[in-house]
Amino acid sequence: MGEFDLLAAVRERLPPPGARVRLGSGDDAAVTVPGGATATSVDALIDGVHFRRETATLTQIGRKALATALSDLAAMGAEPGEAYVVLGVPPDLDRDGCLRLLDGLLALAVETGTTVAGGDVTRAPALSLTTTVVGHAPEPTDLATRAGGRSGDALVVTGEIGGAAAGLLALESPDRAAGLPAETSEALRGRQLDPTPRLGAGRALARCGARAMIDLSDGLGGDAERLVESGGVGIRVDGAALPLAPGVEEVAAAAGRNPVELAVCGGEDYELLAALPPEALDDARAAVEAEGVALTEIGELGGEGVEVRLPDGSLLAPCGFDQLS
Repeated sequence: MGEFDLLAAVRERLPPPGARVRLGSGDDAAVTVPGGATATSVDALIDGVHFRRETATLTQIGRKALATALSDLAAMGAEPGEAYVVLGVPPDLDRDGCLRLLDGLLALAVETGTTVAGGDVTRAPALSLTTTVVGHAPEPTDLATRAGGRSGDALVVTGEIGGAAAGLLALESPDRAAGLPAETSEALRGRQLDPTPRLGAGRALARCGARAMIDLSDGLGGDAERLVESGGVGIRVDGAALPLAPGVEEVAAAAGRNPVELAVCGGEDYELLAALPPEALDDARAAVEAEGVALTEIGELGGEGVEVRLPDGSLLAPCGFDQLS
């Protein structure tokens, strides 16, 4: 397999570029005419750290590489625009395998209206994908940040949490999910292997006045700490109000874990955690539900630091995934 042969095969698979792209893959650089405001983020996936090839298909890995990057745009309330992908190819991955990766990534690109406008290919000791995404908004003020939360704001989360962490436990030891219905077990594994970026929900929350927002990549506890660090306002979480994904309690019990602790600390749910003015809560809930996603109030902003109160009244120390631990 040669580099230029692979790049030519990749370009043959690319769908037509979006309206903002004047020159896409195939030249030394892409040329875009964005207009308005842009939001740019970079995300990396590495075999053995973020996925395992023995439990994830190449198509799932490619799809997840774009999904995790787009989740950052969702947290800004941005519309997805362009993506640039660097593929690190290990010795045991052939041309067909590389194209299966690309097919997974491109399927999500088409679903979300994202143009894959360029990238690079290199040899690597382990499979890796580094994805840069660019999102758009009419004005900078249309984009949400982590820093605007105020005391008294409602703390909300989209969808369900804990599913990805439970799915990872089930992938590591299938017996932990043995008592679940097949569709529930498969859904948990899907939350780990094939996350969905909440792009529509993110735009809806931004339109409804979300003052601070972050995607739950490293766990609710750890990501809530990022909001506190950026905004300077504490966060209080009601553990009893957390919308746990079906099957989380059973898998947690089989693994000897507290289900709320698993959901708070597990990471990779890629839901959105946001601070809303209380008066905007009803409109935000309706707008997010119109995107096919539930919105749940799980606490409020106030005080200092992050406080997670468990259903029995005890406190759970904030925790989450650390890339370097």
